[in-house]
Amino acid sequence: MSIARVKSEYSFSNRSPEADAQLGTLESFLDPITADRLAEPVLTPGARCWELGAGGGSVARLMARTVGPAGRVIATDIDPSHLAPAANLAVRRHDVRNDPPVGESFDLIHARLVLLHLPERQRVLRELTRALAPGGWLVVEEFDCTVPLRVLTAPTDAAAKLFQQVTETMLGILQERGADLGWAQNVHTEMAQAGLTDIDTITYSESWAGGESGVSLHEVNSRQLEPQLIAAGLSRGQLDDFRKLTRDPEFSCLSYQFVSTRGRRPFA
Repeated sequence: MSIARVKSEYSFSNRSPEADAQLGTLESFLDPITADRLAEPVLTPGARCWELGAGGGSVARLMARTVGPAGRVIATDIDPSHLAPAANLAVRRHDVRNDPPVGESFDLIHARLVLLHLPERQRVLRELTRALAPGGWLVVEEFDCTVPLRVLTAPTDAAAKLFQQVTETMLGILQERGADLGWAQNVHTEMAQAGLTDIDTITYSESWAGGESGVSLHEVNSRQLEPQLIAAGLSRGQLDDFRKLTRDPEFSCLSYQFVSTRGRRPFA
């Protein structure tokens, strides 16, 4: 299937000039958390794994290293241009909204920052549950964007208000495209209703200072969504000031809460 035939409603394209920066920032922030959540007994040598919405592929490569030559990892994305196959790592173009699961009897399925963007998220979660082997794990990780980002320090009150205005406008754009900003709060319950057991959830947040990689995610997102932000009423001058603020060492904010939920398919 060609790129042109894939109808995407995702807000952030892997083909945009900012995609590498965005994926790299997310990986530096989230990979250590995800690695801890995938540690044994969730991810083990010889396991069969599906990394859904694999992005830049860092988690898929972690899986491949851990499962070893006896294991198998399938990394899928609607645009897999940032992914590279390896001996035990297969790469496939796949739209989980419209395409059937890439297999069944997986020991681990992981999806990070994917389902919150999908109007079909509940159906998809149930399909992923059915694709698990008995005893297999589903790990779903999302940002909880229901609480406005808290500005901790800013050079001026006006700068703090601008940051809130731009980030709230970006969230509004995501909602218009079908994102559920509070989905992260519902995953635990959805897993239980889908029949999974041993479910647990953790929530993580940290401070981001201007000029550091974390807060640069907001600048990158503003560039990816610039046409929509302009259409929503923000000026280019406001966006320029917002981007300067994300590089100002006098500025700091809390990150979005990152919510990681995992559950296990019963053995019987």
